[in-house]
Amino acid sequence: MNDNKMLDGLLMNRRRWMQRSGATLAGALGATSLSALMPATAHAQAGGYRALVCLFLYGGNDGFNMVVPRDASRHAQYAGVRGTRLTLPRSSLMEMGADYGLHPAMSALAPVWADNGLAPVFNVGPLAVPLTKAQYRSRTRPQPENLFSHSDQQLLWEAGGPSVISRTGWGGRAAATISGNGQPVISVGGNGRFGLSALEVPLVLPGPGGTFGVQGLTGTWTPTVARRSALNALYAASHTNVMLNSFAAQQRGAFDMAENLGSLVAVQPDSSNGTAVVPGLALINAAFQPITSGNRINTGLGRQLYQIAKLVAARDTVQGNRKIFFAQQGGYDTHGDQVGASAEVGQHANLLKQLADAMACFYNAMQAIGMGNSVTLFTQSDFGRTFKPNNSSGTDHAWGNNQLVMGGAVNGGATYGAYPELVLGGPDDVGQHAWELHGRWIPTSSVDQYAATLLRWFGASEGQLNTVLPNLSNFTNRNLGFMSV
Repeated sequence: MNDNKMLDGLLMNRRRWMQRSGATLAGALGATSLSALMPATAHAQAGGYRALVCLFLYGGNDGFNMVVPRDASRHAQYAGVRGTRLTLPRSSLMEMGADYGLHPAMSALAPVWADNGLAPVFNVGPLAVPLTKAQYRSRTRPQPENLFSHSDQQLLWEAGGPSVISRTGWGGRAAATISGNGQPVISVGGNGRFGLSALEVPLVLPGPGGTFGVQGLTGTWTPTVARRSALNALYAASHTNVMLNSFAAQQRGAFDMAENLGSLVAVQPDSSNGTAVVPGLALINAAFQPITSGNRINTGLGRQLYQIAKLVAARDTVQGNRKIFFAQQGGYDTHGDQVGASAEVGQHANLLKQLADAMACFYNAMQAIGMGNSVTLFTQSDFGRTFKPNNSSGTDHAWGNNQLVMGGAVNGGATYGAYPELVLGGPDDVGQHAWELHGRWIPTSSVDQYAATLLRWFGASEGQLNTVLPNLSNFTNRNLGFMSV
Protein backbone atom coordinates (compact mmCIF):
# COMPACT_ATOMS: atom_id res chain seq x y z
CA MET A 1 0.00 0.00 0.00
CA ASN A 2 1.46 3.40 -0.94
CA ASP A 3 1.51 6.34 1.46
CA ASN A 4 -1.43 8.13 -0.17
CA LYS A 5 -3.69 5.12 0.08
CA MET A 6 -2.60 4.52 3.66
CA LEU A 7 -3.32 8.16 4.49
CA ASP A 8 -6.80 7.84 2.96
CA GLY A 9 -7.38 4.77 5.09
CA LEU A 10 -6.19 6.51 8.23
CA LEU A 11 -8.40 9.52 7.59
CA MET A 12 -11.41 7.26 7.12
CA ASN A 13 -10.44 5.42 10.29
CA ARG A 14 -10.20 8.75 12.13
CA ARG A 15 -13.63 9.89 10.89
CA ARG A 16 -15.23 6.66 12.08
CA TRP A 17 -13.38 6.95 15.40
CA MET A 18 -14.63 10.53 15.88
CA GLN A 19 -18.20 9.56 14.99
CA ARG A 20 -18.17 6.78 17.55
CA SER A 21 -16.54 8.97 20.17
CA GLY A 22 -19.50 11.36 20.28
CA ALA A 23 -18.90 14.17 22.78
CA THR A 24 -15.87 12.46 24.29
CA LEU A 25 -12.25 12.89 23.30
CA ALA A 26 -12.64 13.39 19.56
CA GLY A 27 -15.31 16.03 19.95
CA ALA A 28 -13.45 17.73 22.75
CA LEU A 29 -10.19 18.54 21.04
CA GLY A 30 -9.04 19.82 17.68
CA ALA A 31 -6.35 17.90 15.85
CA THR A 32 -3.61 20.47 16.44
CA SER A 33 -4.10 20.23 20.21
CA LEU A 34 -3.78 16.49 20.67
CA SER A 35 -0.03 16.27 21.02
CA ALA A 36 0.31 19.61 22.78
CA LEU A 37 -1.35 18.66 26.04
CA MET A 38 1.22 16.00 26.89
CA PRO A 39 4.59 17.67 26.34
CA ALA A 40 7.79 15.78 26.97
CA THR A 41 8.79 18.14 29.75
CA ALA A 42 9.35 17.75 33.47
CA HIS A 43 6.26 17.31 35.58
CA ALA A 44 4.77 20.38 37.21
CA GLN A 45 6.02 21.29 40.65
CA ALA A 46 3.99 23.32 43.13
CA GLY A 47 6.68 25.98 43.51
CA GLY A 48 6.58 26.93 39.83
CA TYR A 49 2.96 26.21 39.05
CA ARG A 50 0.48 28.97 38.28
CA ALA A 51 -3.05 28.70 36.97
CA LEU A 52 -5.69 31.20 35.85
CA VAL A 53 -9.37 30.27 36.02
CA CYS A 54 -11.64 32.37 33.81
CA LEU A 55 -15.24 32.26 35.04
CA PHE A 56 -17.56 33.79 32.44
CA LEU A 57 -21.00 34.93 33.62
CA TYR A 58 -23.06 34.69 30.45
CA GLY A 59 -25.99 37.00 29.88
CA GLY A 60 -24.55 40.14 31.46
CA ASN A 61 -24.32 40.13 35.25
CA ASP A 62 -25.79 43.12 37.09
CA GLY A 63 -22.44 43.97 38.67
CA PHE A 64 -23.82 47.12 40.27
CA ASN A 65 -26.13 45.03 42.43
CA MET A 66 -23.25 42.64 43.05
CA VAL A 67 -20.97 45.35 44.47
CA VAL A 68 -22.88 48.24 46.05
CA PRO A 69 -21.63 51.42 47.82
CA ARG A 70 -22.22 51.35 51.58
CA ASP A 71 -21.42 54.96 52.51
CA ALA A 72 -24.59 56.92 53.22
CA SER A 73 -24.37 59.53 50.46
CA ARG A 74 -23.64 57.20 47.57
CA HIS A 75 -26.04 54.54 48.81
CA ALA A 76 -28.72 57.22 48.76
CA GLN A 77 -27.79 58.01 45.14
CA TYR A 78 -27.92 54.29 44.34
CA ALA A 79 -31.32 53.84 46.00
CA GLY A 80 -32.71 56.94 44.32
CA VAL A 81 -32.18 55.43 40.86
CA ARG A 82 -32.59 51.74 41.56
CA GLY A 83 -35.93 52.20 43.30
CA THR A 84 -37.62 50.12 45.97
CA ARG A 85 -37.61 46.87 44.02
CA LEU A 86 -33.91 46.70 43.04
CA THR A 87 -32.30 48.51 45.98
CA LEU A 88 -30.33 46.39 48.44
CA PRO A 89 -30.55 47.84 51.97
CA ARG A 90 -27.23 48.94 53.43
CA SER A 91 -27.74 46.67 56.41
CA SER A 92 -28.11 43.61 54.16
CA LEU A 93 -24.78 43.97 52.34
CA MET A 94 -21.81 41.72 53.03
CA GLU A 95 -19.29 44.29 54.24
CA MET A 96 -16.15 44.91 52.22
CA GLY A 97 -14.69 47.71 54.27
CA ALA A 98 -16.53 50.92 55.02
CA ASP A 99 -17.37 51.92 51.45
CA TYR A 100 -18.65 48.84 49.62
CA GLY A 101 -20.58 45.64 50.15
CA LEU A 102 -21.43 42.47 48.27
CA HIS A 103 -24.94 41.26 47.54
CA PRO A 104 -26.23 39.44 50.67
CA ALA A 105 -26.64 36.23 48.65
CA MET A 106 -22.83 36.12 48.38
CA SER A 107 -22.17 35.80 52.11
CA ALA A 108 -20.17 32.60 51.52
CA LEU A 109 -17.34 34.87 50.31
CA ALA A 110 -17.12 36.78 53.61
CA PRO A 111 -14.31 34.52 54.96
CA VAL A 112 -12.45 34.88 51.64
CA TRP A 113 -12.64 38.67 51.91
CA ALA A 114 -11.48 38.48 55.54
CA ASP A 115 -8.55 36.33 54.36
CA ASN A 116 -7.57 39.05 51.85
CA GLY A 117 -8.28 36.61 49.03
CA LEU A 118 -10.93 38.63 47.17
CA ALA A 119 -10.87 41.92 45.27
CA PRO A 120 -13.57 43.68 43.22
CA VAL A 121 -12.41 45.53 40.12
CA PHE A 122 -14.75 48.36 39.18
CA ASN A 123 -16.22 49.43 35.84
CA VAL A 124 -14.27 47.21 33.45
CA GLY A 125 -15.25 46.74 29.81
CA PRO A 126 -14.09 46.54 26.21
CA LEU A 127 -12.19 49.64 25.08
CA ALA A 128 -9.91 50.21 22.12
CA VAL A 129 -8.51 53.38 23.74
CA PRO A 130 -9.33 55.40 26.88
CA LEU A 131 -12.64 57.14 26.26
CA THR A 132 -14.40 60.10 27.84
CA LYS A 133 -18.08 60.85 27.44
CA ALA A 134 -17.35 63.75 25.10
CA GLN A 135 -15.20 61.51 22.91
CA TYR A 136 -17.85 58.80 22.92
CA ARG A 137 -20.57 61.24 21.91
CA SER A 138 -18.50 62.89 19.19
CA ARG A 139 -17.14 59.58 17.84
CA THR A 140 -13.68 61.15 17.63
CA ARG A 141 -11.86 58.08 18.99
CA PRO A 142 -12.12 54.36 18.17
CA GLN A 143 -14.94 52.57 19.95
CA PRO A 144 -15.79 48.90 20.51
CA GLU A 145 -17.98 47.40 17.84
CA ASN A 146 -21.66 46.61 18.33
CA LEU A 147 -22.04 47.79 21.91
CA PHE A 148 -24.85 46.33 24.03
CA SER A 149 -25.08 43.15 21.90
CA HIS A 150 -24.70 39.87 23.79
CA SER A 151 -22.80 37.92 21.17
CA ASP A 152 -20.54 40.77 20.12
CA GLN A 153 -19.64 41.90 23.62
CA GLN A 154 -19.00 38.32 24.71
CA LEU A 155 -16.55 38.06 21.83
CA LEU A 156 -14.83 41.33 22.76
CA TRP A 157 -14.40 40.17 26.37
CA GLU A 158 -13.17 36.74 25.29
CA ALA A 159 -11.00 38.01 22.45
CA GLY A 160 -9.47 40.96 24.28
CA GLY A 161 -9.08 42.55 20.86
CA PRO A 162 -10.33 45.52 18.91
CA SER A 163 -12.85 43.72 16.75
CA VAL A 164 -15.68 41.20 17.03
CA ILE A 165 -14.18 39.37 14.04
CA SER A 166 -11.06 38.42 16.01
CA ARG A 167 -10.64 34.69 15.48
CA THR A 168 -8.71 33.99 18.68
CA GLY A 169 -9.23 34.60 22.39
CA TRP A 170 -6.86 36.21 24.84
CA GLY A 171 -6.77 33.04 26.93
CA GLY A 172 -5.78 30.95 23.94
CA ARG A 173 -3.16 33.46 22.81
CA ALA A 174 -1.76 33.61 26.33
CA ALA A 175 -1.58 29.83 26.61
CA ALA A 176 0.25 29.60 23.28
CA THR A 177 2.60 32.49 24.05
CA ILE A 178 3.38 32.12 27.75
CA SER A 179 3.00 28.44 28.68
CA GLY A 180 6.11 27.54 26.69
CA ASN A 181 4.67 24.20 25.61
CA GLY A 182 1.87 25.28 23.33
CA GLN A 183 -0.63 23.78 25.76
CA PRO A 184 -4.31 24.44 25.10
CA VAL A 185 -6.72 26.11 27.47
CA ILE A 186 -8.66 23.46 29.42
CA SER A 187 -12.38 24.16 29.43
CA VAL A 188 -14.97 22.57 31.69
CA GLY A 189 -17.58 25.02 30.39
CA GLY A 190 -17.83 24.15 26.72
CA ASN A 191 -16.29 25.76 23.67
CA GLY A 192 -15.82 29.51 23.48
CA ARG A 193 -13.67 32.13 21.80
CA PHE A 194 -11.64 32.71 24.98
CA GLY A 195 -9.56 29.53 24.59
CA LEU A 196 -8.82 29.70 20.86
CA SER A 197 -5.34 30.44 19.57
CA ALA A 198 -4.02 30.47 16.02
CA LEU A 199 -3.20 26.75 16.17
CA GLU A 200 -5.07 25.37 19.16
CA VAL A 201 -8.63 24.85 20.31
CA PRO A 202 -9.52 24.32 23.97
CA LEU A 203 -9.45 20.87 25.48
CA VAL A 204 -13.10 20.51 26.54
CA LEU A 205 -13.68 18.11 29.42
CA PRO A 206 -16.96 16.72 30.73
CA GLY A 207 -18.02 17.10 34.34
CA PRO A 208 -17.12 14.79 37.25
CA GLY A 209 -18.18 11.23 36.47
CA GLY A 210 -18.13 11.90 32.72
CA THR A 211 -16.47 9.69 30.16
CA PHE A 212 -13.31 11.01 28.54
CA GLY A 213 -11.70 8.57 26.17
CA VAL A 214 -12.04 6.75 22.90
CA GLN A 215 -15.25 4.79 23.10
CA GLY A 216 -14.89 1.18 22.14
CA LEU A 217 -11.15 1.09 22.78
CA THR A 218 -11.08 0.85 26.57
CA GLY A 219 -11.40 -2.18 28.79
CA THR A 220 -9.90 -5.67 28.88
CA TRP A 221 -12.24 -7.54 26.51
CA THR A 222 -10.02 -9.53 24.15
CA PRO A 223 -11.33 -8.04 20.85
CA THR A 224 -10.98 -4.52 22.30
CA VAL A 225 -7.40 -5.18 23.38
CA ALA A 226 -6.57 -6.58 19.94
CA ARG A 227 -8.08 -3.59 18.17
CA ARG A 228 -6.25 -1.14 20.41
CA SER A 229 -2.96 -2.97 19.88
CA ALA A 230 -3.44 -2.93 16.11
CA LEU A 231 -4.12 0.81 16.10
CA ASN A 232 -1.15 1.47 18.37
CA ALA A 233 1.08 -0.45 15.98
CA LEU A 234 -0.38 1.41 13.01
CA TYR A 235 0.22 4.82 14.58
CA ALA A 236 3.71 3.83 15.76
CA ALA A 237 4.89 3.13 12.22
CA SER A 238 7.17 5.64 10.53
CA HIS A 239 6.52 6.93 7.00
CA THR A 240 8.22 9.20 4.51
CA ASN A 241 5.03 11.24 4.11
CA VAL A 242 5.19 14.21 6.48
CA MET A 243 1.42 14.55 6.80
CA LEU A 244 1.06 10.88 7.59
CA ASN A 245 3.66 11.08 10.35
CA SER A 246 2.01 14.18 11.81
CA PHE A 247 -1.40 12.53 11.78
CA ALA A 248 -0.02 9.41 13.48
CA ALA A 249 1.65 11.52 16.17
CA GLN A 250 -1.66 13.27 16.87
CA GLN A 251 -3.45 9.98 17.18
CA ARG A 252 -0.81 8.67 19.58
CA GLY A 253 -1.26 11.84 21.61
CA ALA A 254 -5.01 11.28 21.74
CA PHE A 255 -4.57 7.76 23.05
CA ASP A 256 -2.05 8.92 25.65
CA MET A 257 -4.32 11.74 26.73
CA ALA A 258 -7.32 9.46 27.15
CA GLU A 259 -5.26 7.06 29.22
CA ASN A 260 -3.80 9.79 31.42
CA LEU A 261 -6.90 11.92 32.01
CA GLY A 262 -9.83 9.53 31.69
CA SER A 263 -9.73 8.22 35.24
CA LEU A 264 -9.07 11.71 36.64
CA VAL A 265 -12.08 13.22 34.87
CA ALA A 266 -14.35 10.44 36.16
CA VAL A 267 -13.61 10.97 39.86
CA GLN A 268 -16.60 12.12 41.92
CA PRO A 269 -16.74 12.89 45.65
CA ASP A 270 -17.38 9.25 46.61
CA SER A 271 -15.27 7.51 43.93
CA SER A 272 -13.78 4.37 45.41
CA ASN A 273 -10.42 4.81 43.69
CA GLY A 274 -10.43 8.59 43.73
CA THR A 275 -7.68 9.09 46.28
CA ALA A 276 -5.34 6.99 44.16
CA VAL A 277 -5.99 9.24 41.17
CA VAL A 278 -6.28 12.71 42.74
CA PRO A 279 -3.75 13.73 45.42
CA GLY A 280 -5.49 15.50 48.30
CA LEU A 281 -8.95 14.41 47.15
CA ALA A 282 -10.22 14.11 50.71
CA LEU A 283 -9.30 17.75 51.31
CA ILE A 284 -11.03 18.84 48.10
CA ASN A 285 -14.13 16.84 48.99
CA ALA A 286 -14.25 18.45 52.42
CA ALA A 287 -13.97 21.93 50.89
CA PHE A 288 -16.87 21.22 48.51
CA GLN A 289 -19.02 19.56 51.18
CA PRO A 290 -21.35 22.59 51.56
CA ILE A 291 -22.59 22.05 47.99
CA THR A 292 -22.35 18.24 47.84
CA SER A 293 -25.07 15.62 48.18
CA GLY A 294 -23.89 12.02 48.15
CA ASN A 295 -21.59 11.60 45.17
CA ARG A 296 -22.76 14.73 43.34
CA ILE A 297 -21.92 18.43 43.49
CA ASN A 298 -25.27 20.22 43.56
CA THR A 299 -24.74 22.99 40.99
CA GLY A 300 -23.40 23.07 37.47
CA LEU A 301 -20.83 25.72 38.34
CA GLY A 302 -19.83 23.78 41.44
CA ARG A 303 -19.17 20.70 39.32
CA GLN A 304 -17.01 22.72 36.94
CA LEU A 305 -14.88 24.20 39.72
CA TYR A 306 -14.63 20.78 41.41
CA GLN A 307 -13.27 19.40 38.14
CA ILE A 308 -10.69 22.20 37.95
CA ALA A 309 -9.71 21.61 41.59
CA LYS A 310 -8.95 17.97 40.74
CA LEU A 311 -6.90 18.98 37.70
CA VAL A 312 -4.82 21.35 39.81
CA ALA A 313 -4.31 18.70 42.49
CA ALA A 314 -3.29 16.15 39.85
CA ARG A 315 -1.02 18.61 38.03
CA ASP A 316 1.74 16.00 37.69
CA THR A 317 -0.66 13.94 35.60
CA VAL A 318 -2.01 16.89 33.61
CA GLN A 319 1.52 18.33 33.19
CA GLY A 320 2.63 21.89 32.54
CA ASN A 321 3.49 24.67 34.99
CA ARG A 322 1.26 27.31 33.39
CA LYS A 323 -2.39 26.36 32.96
CA ILE A 324 -5.44 28.37 31.91
CA PHE A 325 -8.91 27.00 32.69
CA PHE A 326 -12.34 28.13 31.54
CA ALA A 327 -15.66 27.74 33.38
CA GLN A 328 -19.01 29.44 32.93
CA GLN A 329 -22.37 30.17 34.50
CA GLY A 330 -25.36 31.32 32.46
CA GLY A 331 -28.69 32.95 33.19
CA TYR A 332 -27.69 36.57 33.82
CA ASP A 333 -29.84 38.18 31.11
CA THR A 334 -32.29 39.55 33.68
CA HIS A 335 -34.56 41.79 31.62
CA GLY A 336 -37.59 40.88 33.73
CA ASP A 337 -38.27 39.67 37.24
CA GLN A 338 -34.65 40.14 38.28
CA VAL A 339 -35.79 40.15 41.89
CA GLY A 340 -38.46 38.51 43.99
CA ALA A 341 -40.36 40.17 46.80
CA SER A 342 -37.24 42.31 47.29
CA ALA A 343 -33.79 42.70 45.76
CA GLU A 344 -32.39 40.29 48.35
CA VAL A 345 -34.20 37.32 46.80
CA GLY A 346 -35.18 36.16 43.33
CA GLN A 347 -33.49 35.26 40.06
CA HIS A 348 -30.35 37.37 40.42
CA ALA A 349 -29.90 36.49 44.08
CA ASN A 350 -30.12 32.78 43.27
CA LEU A 351 -27.46 33.09 40.57
CA LEU A 352 -25.12 35.06 42.85
CA LYS A 353 -25.58 32.56 45.67
CA GLN A 354 -24.58 29.68 43.37
CA LEU A 355 -21.62 31.76 42.18
CA ALA A 356 -20.40 32.68 45.65
CA ASP A 357 -20.92 29.21 47.12
CA ALA A 358 -18.92 27.56 44.34
CA MET A 359 -16.17 30.19 44.46
CA ALA A 360 -15.81 29.84 48.23
CA CYS A 361 -15.57 26.06 47.98
CA PHE A 362 -12.93 26.35 45.27
CA TYR A 363 -10.92 28.87 47.28
CA ASN A 364 -11.00 26.61 50.34
CA ALA A 365 -9.97 23.61 48.24
CA MET A 366 -6.95 25.44 46.82
CA GLN A 367 -5.92 26.55 50.30
CA ALA A 368 -6.35 23.03 51.66
CA ILE A 369 -4.07 21.40 49.06
CA GLY A 370 -1.42 24.10 49.39
CA MET A 371 -2.11 25.73 46.01
CA GLY A 372 -3.90 28.86 47.20
CA ASN A 373 -1.13 31.22 46.10
CA SER A 374 -0.75 29.45 42.76
CA VAL A 375 -4.30 29.68 41.41
CA THR A 376 -6.25 32.85 40.59
CA LEU A 377 -9.92 32.90 39.59
CA PHE A 378 -11.44 35.92 37.86
CA THR A 379 -14.86 36.75 36.44
CA GLN A 380 -15.86 38.12 33.06
CA SER A 381 -19.33 38.88 31.69
CA ASP A 382 -20.94 40.20 28.50
CA PHE A 383 -21.49 43.68 29.93
CA GLY A 384 -22.98 45.45 32.91
CA ARG A 385 -26.67 46.24 33.01
CA THR A 386 -28.52 49.54 32.99
CA PHE A 387 -28.37 51.24 36.35
CA LYS A 388 -31.91 52.46 35.88
CA PRO A 389 -34.42 49.57 36.09
CA ASN A 390 -36.78 48.88 33.22
CA ASN A 391 -40.56 48.54 33.57
CA SER A 392 -40.38 44.76 34.12
CA SER A 393 -38.48 44.76 37.42
CA GLY A 394 -35.33 44.00 35.47
CA THR A 395 -32.39 45.69 33.79
CA ASP A 396 -31.19 45.99 30.20
CA HIS A 397 -27.90 45.79 28.30
CA ALA A 398 -25.20 48.27 29.23
CA TRP A 399 -21.38 48.46 29.11
CA GLY A 400 -18.92 48.82 32.02
CA ASN A 401 -19.23 46.26 34.81
CA ASN A 402 -17.75 45.16 38.12
CA GLN A 403 -15.71 41.95 38.29
CA LEU A 404 -14.28 39.77 41.07
CA VAL A 405 -10.76 38.34 41.37
CA MET A 406 -10.01 35.64 43.93
CA GLY A 407 -6.95 33.75 45.15
CA GLY A 408 -4.05 33.75 47.56
CA ALA A 409 -1.92 35.91 45.22
CA VAL A 410 -4.62 38.59 44.99
CA ASN A 411 -3.98 41.86 46.83
CA GLY A 412 -7.34 41.33 48.48
CA GLY A 413 -9.22 43.17 51.15
CA ALA A 414 -9.20 46.23 48.86
CA THR A 415 -11.01 47.54 45.79
CA TYR A 416 -9.55 48.51 42.42
CA GLY A 417 -10.54 50.74 39.55
CA ALA A 418 -12.90 53.70 39.57
CA TYR A 419 -16.52 53.23 40.62
CA PRO A 420 -18.70 55.39 38.34
CA GLU A 421 -20.60 58.43 39.47
CA LEU A 422 -24.12 57.13 40.00
CA VAL A 423 -25.79 60.00 38.15
CA LEU A 424 -28.00 59.43 35.13
CA GLY A 425 -26.62 61.61 32.36
CA GLY A 426 -23.47 62.27 34.40
CA PRO A 427 -19.88 62.05 33.16
CA ASP A 428 -19.83 58.23 33.20
CA ASP A 429 -23.22 57.66 31.53
CA VAL A 430 -23.24 57.37 27.73
CA GLY A 431 -26.66 59.05 27.70
CA GLN A 432 -27.28 62.78 27.30
CA HIS A 433 -30.89 63.23 26.18
CA ALA A 434 -33.85 62.35 28.37
CA TRP A 435 -34.78 59.24 26.38
CA GLU A 436 -31.29 57.67 26.80
CA LEU A 437 -30.59 58.31 30.49
CA HIS A 438 -30.35 54.69 31.68
CA GLY A 439 -26.96 54.49 33.37
CA ARG A 440 -24.83 52.69 30.80
CA TRP A 441 -21.40 53.37 32.27
CA ILE A 442 -18.40 54.05 30.05
CA PRO A 443 -15.64 51.72 31.34
CA THR A 444 -12.80 53.33 33.24
CA SER A 445 -10.62 50.20 32.94
CA SER A 446 -10.30 48.11 29.78
CA VAL A 447 -10.43 44.36 29.30
CA ASP A 448 -6.81 44.61 28.14
CA GLN A 449 -5.68 46.27 31.39
CA TYR A 450 -7.62 43.72 33.44
CA ALA A 451 -6.14 40.81 31.48
CA ALA A 452 -2.62 42.26 31.54
CA THR A 453 -2.69 42.48 35.33
CA LEU A 454 -3.60 38.80 35.50
CA LEU A 455 -1.14 37.69 32.84
CA ARG A 456 1.78 39.60 34.34
CA TRP A 457 1.30 37.51 37.50
CA PHE A 458 0.97 34.44 35.26
CA GLY A 459 4.48 35.11 33.98
CA ALA A 460 4.08 37.25 30.84
CA SER A 461 6.81 39.66 29.86
CA GLU A 462 5.88 43.15 28.68
CA GLY A 463 6.56 42.10 25.10
CA GLN A 464 4.33 39.05 25.45
CA LEU A 465 1.56 41.21 26.88
CA ASN A 466 1.69 43.40 23.78
CA THR A 467 1.44 40.29 21.60
CA VAL A 468 -1.49 38.78 23.49
CA LEU A 469 -3.38 42.05 24.06
CA PRO A 470 -3.30 44.22 20.95
CA ASN A 471 -5.00 47.23 22.57
CA LEU A 472 -2.79 47.36 25.65
CA SER A 473 -0.27 49.76 24.13
CA ASN A 474 -3.04 52.37 23.96
CA PHE A 475 -3.25 52.56 27.78
CA THR A 476 -0.69 54.22 30.03
CA ASN A 477 -1.60 52.16 33.09
CA ARG A 478 -0.74 48.54 32.26
CA ASN A 479 -1.22 47.19 35.78
CA LEU A 480 -4.41 47.71 37.82
CA GLY A 481 -2.59 46.54 40.94
CA PHE A 482 -4.84 43.77 42.23
CA MET A 483 -2.24 41.00 41.83
CA SER A 484 0.97 40.51 43.80
CA VAL A 485 3.79 39.95 41.32
